[in-house]
Amino acid sequence: MSAPASPDSPFILAIRPEPGLSSTLAAASECGLPITGEPLFEIRARAWTAPDPARIDALLIGSANAIRHGGTALARFRGKPAFAVGKTTADAARKAGFEIAAVGSGGLQNVLDAIDPPCRLLRIAGAEHVALRAPAGIAIETVIAYESCALPLPRALARRLGKGGLVLLHSASAAAHFAAQCDSHGGARDAIALAALGPRIAAAAGEGWRSIHIPERPNDAALLALVSELCL
Repeated sequence: MSAPASPDSPFILAIRPEPGLSSTLAAASECGLPITGEPLFEIRARAWTAPDPARIDALLIGSANAIRHGGTALARFRGKPAFAVGKTTADAARKAGFEIAAVGSGGLQNVLDAIDPPCRLLRIAGAEHVALRAPAGIAIETVIAYESCALPLPRALARRLGKGGLVLLHSASAAAHFAAQCDSHGGARDAIALAALGPRIAAAAGEGWRSIHIPERPNDAALLALVSELCL
C-alpha cells in the first residue's frame, strides 16, 4: 500500500505492523508524503492469566496493542483507572471502557514517575518491552498479552531499496529485523537512510547506513515532520 508518488519522488518505506501502518500512511498522505507501506511484523495475541483484581489499583498501558489484544482477561479490570503512554493508547483504552487516569508523553517511564504512591499497577505489555524503574511506593506486576511476529521483506522492495531510499523505524525490533532482512537480500546499507523514532531504535539498526535521523520528540507526527524535511 502506498500514498501517491511522482516519478521523481524519493522512495520512502514504512514497515510497522497494522493498524499503526495505516495510521502512518494516512498522516503522511495528509502532509503530501509519498510513503510505501509494507508491514514486516504482525501483532498476535498471547494467552495470559489475570491476577486477582483486588490487588491491583490501576493499569499501566504502553501500547494500544495491549487493549486490542488483551482478550477476555482484560475485562476483569474494566473498573480500574488506566495510565496510558500516549494519546493513541489512551483513545483505545477509553473506547474499551476504561477510565483514563493520565496520558503521558516521552515514554512509559515518564508516565510511571508521575504516579503518586502508593499504587499497585498491572502492566499489560508485549513480549518485547522496555524495562521500567519503579519509584518508591509503586509496585508493578507485568503480564504479556501480545507479541510481534516478524515477516520477510519482499524481494522486490529489497531491490528497490538497493537503488536508494528512506526507511521509517518505529521500534528496536523493527530496526534489527529490517537490518537483518536487508543483509540477507544482499542490500547495500550505504544506499539507505533511516528515520528512527528514538536513539535506542537507531542503535538497534547497527551501522553502515547512508544516514540515520532521529526526531526531537518520539512520536509519529514528529517522525513524519522530519521525513518531510529530508525528502520534500
